[in-house]
Amino acid sequence: MVSSGGEDGVVRRRGCSCTKDDFLPEESFQSMGNYVKALKEIPARLKDRVMTRSVDAAEIHEIRARSGHEMKRNLTWWDLMWFGIGAVIGAGIFVLTGLEARDHAGPAVVLSYVVSGVSAMLSVFCYTEFAVEIPVAGGSFAYLRVELGDFVAFIAAGNIILEYVVGGAAVARSWTSYFATLCNHKPDDFRLIARCLGEDYGHLDPIAVAVCAVICIFAVFSTKGSSRLNYVASIIHIAVIVFIVIAGLTKANPKNYQDFAPYGTRGVFKAAAVLFFAYIGFDAVSTMAEETKNPGKNIPIGLVGSMIITTACYCLMAVALCLMQPYDQIDPDAPFSVAFSAIGWDWAKYIVAAGALKGMTTVLLVGAVGQARYLTHIARTHMMPPWLANVSAKTGTPINATIVMLAATALIAFFTKLNILADLLSVSTLFIFMLVAVGLLVRRYYVSGETTSTNQIKFLVLLALILASSVGTSVYWALTDNEWIGYCITVPIWFLSTLGMRLLVPQARSPKTWGVPLVPWLPSASIAINIFLLGSIDKDSFIRFGIWTAILLIYYLLFGLHATYDAAKAAELNKAESKLQTAEEGGRVAADKTTS
Repeated sequence: MVSSGGEDGVVRRRGCSCTKDDFLPEESFQSMGNYVKALKEIPARLKDRVMTRSVDAAEIHEIRARSGHEMKRNLTWWDLMWFGIGAVIGAGIFVLTGLEARDHAGPAVVLSYVVSGVSAMLSVFCYTEFAVEIPVAGGSFAYLRVELGDFVAFIAAGNIILEYVVGGAAVARSWTSYFATLCNHKPDDFRLIARCLGEDYGHLDPIAVAVCAVICIFAVFSTKGSSRLNYVASIIHIAVIVFIVIAGLTKANPKNYQDFAPYGTRGVFKAAAVLFFAYIGFDAVSTMAEETKNPGKNIPIGLVGSMIITTACYCLMAVALCLMQPYDQIDPDAPFSVAFSAIGWDWAKYIVAAGALKGMTTVLLVGAVGQARYLTHIARTHMMPPWLANVSAKTGTPINATIVMLAATALIAFFTKLNILADLLSVSTLFIFMLVAVGLLVRRYYVSGETTSTNQIKFLVLLALILASSVGTSVYWALTDNEWIGYCITVPIWFLSTLGMRLLVPQARSPKTWGVPLVPWLPSASIAINIFLLGSIDKDSFIRFGIWTAILLIYYLLFGLHATYDAAKAAELNKAESKLQTAEEGGRVAADKTTS
């Protein structure tokens, strides 16, 4: 069995090489006989991985050490707040606002932003406590690995990767649309049409690929340098948003708000589920905890502060857009630029397009930084090839992971239209955020070896009721129209289950520095609203999500399971050898003292 120290050495020595041991160094892959034996042991190994939970100390010290070099701790709350703003305000507000206002919500799109903003804020609280307690680059993958085990963490990891790749691809394609507007062209003019690939995948986007390549260069150079570029660009971006709101309101036509919710309540929530895409990105900030000077102080300020500013900007911009132009005339590709043209301010569309480009550039930059750190920590556990875990000694950044993630982003951006990407992304993200909220409840109410069996059973039953009632509410919403009797059953069950957890189950752990307030209410509400929004997403997106999850399971059973199993056993063996050596040295010291 390969020792943990040996694995770490492989990462350090071969960060820039591409040999077999960089990708499959574990014992199960050293020969065909070993691999066949590993496949025969799938049931036993799967049981081991499902039941295994990591611990805080392992994620913070042992797993992180597998990258060979430390990431540089040079970020403050100021950096994190602007990273949060830069990560979030981009394609969502500048593109999807028009699409959802026109097709699903009308002027009530502002309420859709409020709903998705509340959901995002609840998730921000959950992420913040984890990021303070477990300040590593793995983000939600590391949190779930500690609380829900290796297998659940892997499924989440695959969806995290999908979230970042698809999200980056969507932003890169939107970058092309606004660049075309800036050049006095229609949004699709700079794309190549390949009709043989179909409508959804035949609008080829070479500019999106070029943008991803440029972002990759910035992301691998320096995290602090990326931060400086981000907050300068974000400040300019905020100035553009202020201009859009003020200028838009000066041309407001209240008549455009007469039919406020033309598609009804269902349209508002349908739009909210898709517009959740506009808030995606804040979780990238949590991956920077490993590079933050004082995580306990800086992460809460950075994450919560950026989300408050972002939500306010979104609501104001949505109001301004729908007051400028009737909802059914809003352009779905570049809504703000076209709206200013419609009111006779052609010059203003250039400011809007330039601001949108700056915003989407920072979203891509922060996304590239965040996604590489996710992949780095996933590779540290050997769920992905350990070659991806390498951190450059010169730049202090994970170069291999950054290049691989942005290459995948560029490939998808080249082929796939925005509407396909946005729906698929929302399913993946809502699923992950729901799991993080579940993980937080587990963290607070269950500690192995301390929680009594009675309290454990009560907690599991109540948690199952919270999940079941939330799923019931979502399914009832998806399958019925203007019915309400089902909510009289599911909502009280959710409320009573959460109340029961609050009154009947004692908390087993308290946060050391910063914690989510009103536990279990806020995490339980996060679970409920994330699952509810899933009920507003179309069937095809769930089919794509199911296909992706099936691919993940196949990869896990053939490779990831055996790699992580071997790595874990090697680490245990290495620890046992270290303890034995320490004991032997202690014995020799005692013997020497006796002899003397």
